[in-house]
Amino acid sequence: NENRGRLSEGENREVNLISSMTESPKGKQNDTPKANSRRGFETYTEDVGIQPNQRTKYIEQNGWRTRMGGRGLKNGGNRVSEVVDNNTITFYFSSKRWVRHTKDKFDIVYSFSLSPVTILAAGNLYKKKNHVPHIVHCVDLWPESVVSTGRVRKNSLTYKILYRWSKSLYNAADEILIGSPSFEKYFRNVLKLTDLKLTYIPQCSLITDCKESPIEYDKDHFNIVYCGNIGYLQNTHLIPESMANVKNKVKFHIIGMGPCTDKLKQEIHNYGLEDKVIYYGPMNAKKASQYFVNADAFFISLADSEYVGSSIPNKMMMYMAFAKPIIGVIKGDGRKVLQDAKGNVIAEENVENIAQNIEKLSSLNIAQRKEMGKNNLSYYNEHFHENVICKQIEKILFSNKGI
Repeated sequence: NENRGRLSEGENREVNLISSMTESPKGKQNDTPKANSRRGFETYTEDVGIQPNQRTKYIEQNGWRTRMGGRGLKNGGNRVSEVVDNNTITFYFSSKRWVRHTKDKFDIVYSFSLSPVTILAAGNLYKKKNHVPHIVHCVDLWPESVVSTGRVRKNSLTYKILYRWSKSLYNAADEILIGSPSFEKYFRNVLKLTDLKLTYIPQCSLITDCKESPIEYDKDHFNIVYCGNIGYLQNTHLIPESMANVKNKVKFHIIGMGPCTDKLKQEIHNYGLEDKVIYYGPMNAKKASQYFVNADAFFISLADSEYVGSSIPNKMMMYMAFAKPIIGVIKGDGRKVLQDAKGNVIAEENVENIAQNIEKLSSLNIAQRKEMGKNNLSYYNEHFHENVICKQIEKILFSNKGI
């Protein structure tokens, strides 16, 4: 998908955007002219006899595995079709094909490196073809990301292939903008890219304004919100047992989906917490923002791992913009940010300590919590605001090309 625009307001510089076809949590295409492939969830729901007009409801009820092509369900999809349907492979080939055929000339290439790292291939090809700098903004480490989720083992052939491929793609760039300071250790110590230029610039967190009426919570309870992936890396499996140990009047609201959705729902049921831990399923950003405005606090967690678990979660930056305290179960760069912001409580990665910190925060008076939220917002505006980060990126781009 190709779009053109301006770099920033007041700057007469043109930006050409090459991206994959985006997909929402419910599997709908977002802001794209047309679908370029048949989605796995469409194939699955059709195979089990679900009518098109009932597809959205069925996906919402059956969650992650249906959306991802039925993996894990009887006669479900497979990992290969899932990857193809989500543009991981198709973008690799289509973007390189665009580079080979385009006659457009640009001064510099900027690649935003989420998963997978293969999205950098087109930028490297354009650099080689046109002899221009290629700047990569890395916010997801490869192949460490697939190791941390348990999909690939470090002693496997798959890891060795991904390691060499990732290292080659990163090394072809002129400069890497790292989304967390600790990423430098990974590039230097693991990938052994000792001469590659690295600069810390955090990932830009785009805030969705709540234009609809915000959700009103039960004011007799302290209301915590978690919104994001439901997975082991996010420690969502610790939430039900932690809440079972909380004696204060607290409700925990969970929005999202992921590989641990079924386990989360089962644990909520096993502990009899349906009234205390409320799972809403996936939502788009606009709808989810309705739940943020009146929340008393947010919850953020990353499993303790040497590199990915030490990063700054993008969701944490977004939480800070809503001027609320955060309960953080996190190490490394993320923990340092929360401590420096002075608007949060830090918990260790165990249910007893999480429960203690939930009770600690919920026992504070409203004025104390408002002061914490104010501190978080101030820190966000100074370090993570869109305007601040965009200026930092522009400075890097212009210094590399001298424009």
